[in-house]
Amino acid sequence: MRLTTKGRFAVTAMLDLALNQIYGIVTLASISTRQKISLSYLEQLFGKLRRQGLVKSRRGPGGGYTINGDLDDISITAIIKAVDEPIDATLCGERGNCTEAVMPDGHCITHKLWKTLNLKILDFLSSVTIQDLVDNVLHNTDISSFNNKIKCEASEKTIISKPKDKIRPQRNLPQTPMINSVFNLGFMLGEEGNEQI
Repeated sequence: MRLTTKGRFAVTAMLDLALNQIYGIVTLASISTRQKISLSYLEQLFGKLRRQGLVKSRRGPGGGYTINGDLDDISITAIIKAVDEPIDATLCGERGNCTEAVMPDGHCITHKLWKTLNLKILDFLSSVTIQDLVDNVLHNTDISSFNNKIKCEASEKTIISKPKDKIRPQRNLPQTPMINSVFNLGFMLGEEGNEQI
């Protein structure tokens, strides 16, 4: 998979910018320190991001960057493409000159497989926005939450649940009951069935 550090760093830097621009303009030096990315490398990336209209800059003392537009409107694919990062699993880069070519069209026999994978990856990355990543960080949600944005056949399967009579109710017991408390002991032992000690 040809998603190199250029695309990964661009997404990381944009997410850092989105998280920190609420405090004002963000300097590349601060992103470099937080994310351990070379400042000169960030300058190259942000030059490309600015030319594509994804970020805006302010020069001079107190200068830096902010994201240009709504976070919901900037997909991960847009960021990766802005820094000229190809997302391509094929051997030929869609040029049709595979080194293992055996088909009449000049492709290898697995070309369609990798081309389909490219489309799936692009579909996924296009469905995820910077706002999704910000929400993921702030709410500490699982990456699987992104799957809600993607239509997949698995979501159409019927989910079989256990019958309700076989599900045991959870008992809400104190986490660390005080040993010297008769009341807590009575609560623990008598909660089920509202028995009293």
